[in-house]
Amino acid sequence: MKQDGETLTANASPSRGLRAVPRGVWAIGFVSMFMDISSEMIHSLLPVFLVGTLGASVALVGVIEGVAEAAASVTKVFSGWISDRLGKRKVLAVLGYGLGAITKPVFPLAMTPFEVLAARLTDRVGKGIRGAPRDALVADITPPGARGAAFGLRQALDTVGAFLGPIVAIVLMAALAGDMRAVFAWAVVPAVIAVLLMIFGVDEPKRSGGAAHARAPIRWAEVRDMGRPFWSVVVVGVVFTLARFSEAFLVLRAQDVGLKLTLIPLVLVVMNVFYAGVAAPAGTLSDRMDRRTLLGLGLGVLILADLALALLPSIGGVLVGVALWGVHMGMTQGLLSALVADAAPDRLRGTAFGVFNLATGLTLLLASALAGGLWTAFGPSTTFFAGAAFSAAAVAGLLIWVRRAA
Repeated sequence: MKQDGETLTANASPSRGLRAVPRGVWAIGFVSMFMDISSEMIHSLLPVFLVGTLGASVALVGVIEGVAEAAASVTKVFSGWISDRLGKRKVLAVLGYGLGAITKPVFPLAMTPFEVLAARLTDRVGKGIRGAPRDALVADITPPGARGAAFGLRQALDTVGAFLGPIVAIVLMAALAGDMRAVFAWAVVPAVIAVLLMIFGVDEPKRSGGAAHARAPIRWAEVRDMGRPFWSVVVVGVVFTLARFSEAFLVLRAQDVGLKLTLIPLVLVVMNVFYAGVAAPAGTLSDRMDRRTLLGLGLGVLILADLALALLPSIGGVLVGVALWGVHMGMTQGLLSALVADAAPDRLRGTAFGVFNLATGLTLLLASALAGGLWTAFGPSTTFFAGAAFSAAAVAGLLIWVRRAA
């Protein structure tokens, strides 16, 4: 891909696979891992805490999750644009991870669902500040032929944290006699580690085009005219997100079929074990085949996951659905980031990630609110049947994209 006058010094290696992934990407991956350990220690218990301890309805849980993720997505647009405008990405990533760490002590102190909403909003704003610049930084320091592997690796390490977090939560729940607030308090520790690693372990690459070029004004017309390939990725991502509502509903489904409270974090452990195991190989494979084909296969797995969660109302059945959900996440999340990196102009890469995340984040708000409403009105099976239907619609949209591009 043409570097538009700002070829990065890291893009010289012709090698492929994990061996071509720069050290900085590994460091970013471990930053993501520690922050996810912290977040999932809280998130794996938060739906049950909201409903059982604070008295929230399932519909309110859906709104809280959707609003929080939408806030993150709106913030990503501005942080991505700013990172392109300044030619600096690391400082925004550090700010975002720092804000996430600062909000962690709020959760154990919350007395109402609205305090949790405020904490989730602030935490997700931190995610929004760091998300687009971090993804653009991964793309900046990685050779184009290894982007799938790089995003897959970062996603895999992120997901390792996502299953270690619930495991730590299970251990602490047993050690602390089921005190969820005490578990939330311990989540501060890995969050601080993540911030320190981002500060001292990641170096931003120098741009051969110079600072003046990096700071050239970005006009709305450039964003609007990023081209059909990029906007096709956005459309597919939006339809895809309608089918992938918040994982909070997986936790609530497990509780619904009788999983014990102390074992509730096991749901996200199972999901993220499969997610982590699939993400890096899927990313590497996507560098060797049409990424859209792999994305379509991932959507097929999501349909199976939704059907299992709808039709198998037992602990074993739910865990099968959760495992399939993790497989589909591993096959698709890093892949969508690689598709954005492939399609976006280099100078607008941070902005492109921001626009993509805005569109999918607002869609996640709608999807999670809809899922919560369906659950409250018609029961959990209807929620997951609706997810399967949206997944089928996403497959149809993907086929139309492939045919138009042919």
